[in-house]
Amino acid sequence: MINKFFFAVLLLGFIFLFGCKNEEVLPKPRALLRLEYDKPSLKTANTSHFTFDYNAISKLSVKNSNAIVLKYPEMKASVFISYRKVTDDIAKLTLDAQKLSYEHAAKADGIRPRAYEDSINRVYGAFFEVSGNAASQAQFYVTDSLNHFVTGALYFETKPNYDSIFPAARYLQQDMGRIMETLRWKN
Repeated sequence: MINKFFFAVLLLGFIFLFGCKNEEVLPKPRALLRLEYDKPSLKTANTSHFTFDYNAISKLSVKNSNAIVLKYPEMKASVFISYRKVTDDIAKLTLDAQKLSYEHAAKADGIRPRAYEDSINRVYGAFFEVSGNAASQAQFYVTDSLNHFVTGALYFETKPNYDSIFPAARYLQQDMGRIMETLRWKN
């Protein structure tokens, strides 16, 4: 009996002596999922009024001759593209497009506008990159200043959480930039 007791005390002593290290316990830092997307392969969309290149991972849906939706099912996102014929209201169309972008300012941490100009193909406009928990993470408009006016807006099918959607938002902002750069008017 004493041998078992002596052995148990000896075993517990070794466990306490060598089992417990005097290292400081530190909490692990929060980690975020790293999302990377493939380089896009491109398709060309051909509408009644213009053409543009878009990412092949999106599903193109033509609502009517003036409305197109590019759905990104894996990212649960959509880019809505609208066309308007310019009559005498180019200033109003431009102001409305800019106002729509800045309506997200209440929830956004920042909105960074960038002018766009392609004088060779007569495509002029602006791209609005939105950061923060806004409903739309990017918007753009382009026009030829005479006949055509196109707007585009990115929306996610989830409650906005900028930290979570940032990689997808950045990727889709590049896709939207490509739409602007490859857009060509039809006469």
